[in-house]
Amino acid sequence: MISDTAISDIFPALHQEVAGKRLVYLDSAATTQKPQCVIDAVTHYYEHDNANIHRGVHTLSQRATKSYENARAQIANLLCASRSEEVIFLRGATEAINMVAQAWARPRLCEGDEILITEMEHHSNIVPWQIVCEQTGACLKVAKVLDDGSLDMESFKSLLSEDTVLVSMAHVSNAIGTINPVKEMCSLAKKVGATTVIDGAQATGHMKVDFSDIDCDFYAISGHKMFGPTGIGCLIGKYDILQEMEPWQGGGDMILTVSFEETTWNEVPFKFEAGTPNIAGAVGLGAAAEFIHEVGYAEMTVREQELLLYGRNVLSSIEGVTLIGASKNNAGVVAFTVKNVHPHDVGTILDSYGV
Repeated sequence: MISDTAISDIFPALHQEVAGKRLVYLDSAATTQKPQCVIDAVTHYYEHDNANIHRGVHTLSQRATKSYENARAQIANLLCASRSEEVIFLRGATEAINMVAQAWARPRLCEGDEILITEMEHHSNIVPWQIVCEQTGACLKVAKVLDDGSLDMESFKSLLSEDTVLVSMAHVSNAIGTINPVKEMCSLAKKVGATTVIDGAQATGHMKVDFSDIDCDFYAISGHKMFGPTGIGCLIGKYDILQEMEPWQGGGDMILTVSFEETTWNEVPFKFEAGTPNIAGAVGLGAAAEFIHEVGYAEMTVREQELLLYGRNVLSSIEGVTLIGASKNNAGVVAFTVKNVHPHDVGTILDSYGV
């Protein structure tokens, strides 16, 4: 078990005081702090290997390319993808979901088709589907959430039909921490022939994700929520589906041949990575994946659940505090309200205590 002292040593940002008090960071649902190994990996890239990738024969370019592709392989291994080519580097889960919406859904949806999501989705898993529905005439359906914060599976099942073309769901709610039964949900969606998308931004920093076992078609992640840098994330997609898709953006490196008459696309995943990518971010994300592997999800989960139980017990004992979405199946997010106090005021007061 990692001690509090050891955790503080791993994350240099925790070595500080706020308002004269030791920092207690409780905003990991928004973004995680970065371990020293991730900071070191990014620094090493800029100090020693800074070059463009896939297009240079000189030593720095070759080293940068190797580090970038190693990071892709590390993510594929962490998420149990069947091959590293199923991992596409993007800016984050938001861009990944938007890419599926525009590169997969928009060309395939027709008026009367349906997209199914849930009430607990992040805006990044709502707005892209609203946009594509406006573009195609498709309809957006929303499954209900129960009072304890868990998904109403009966509502979800009732909304699945032969008109359901795509189902997109959060693996873990960013607001209340509910862990959804995504494998079961994907299985139900497959029975009506729907393609499945999972917003995994809140999951990969907390729990083991097996892309192949879940058997979804697309899985979106954000690096900054799993101890990696900001501005980097991935879309993991089934290889045969990615091969069928047209590129979303045009530019350098996503082409195989180019002329003024015709352009042919590069192979998967490169045809979806137009332009110079966030190489340093990918290197840092690879280091984050290695960090998670070394610590182990089992130890992280035990520690997280201890803190979750402690936080819930303390908060529930305070008069006027109401816990929100206290589902038993939770990835470590504690949401609450204070009677007659605005959340911004609660946050400001806590910040004055270094929280």
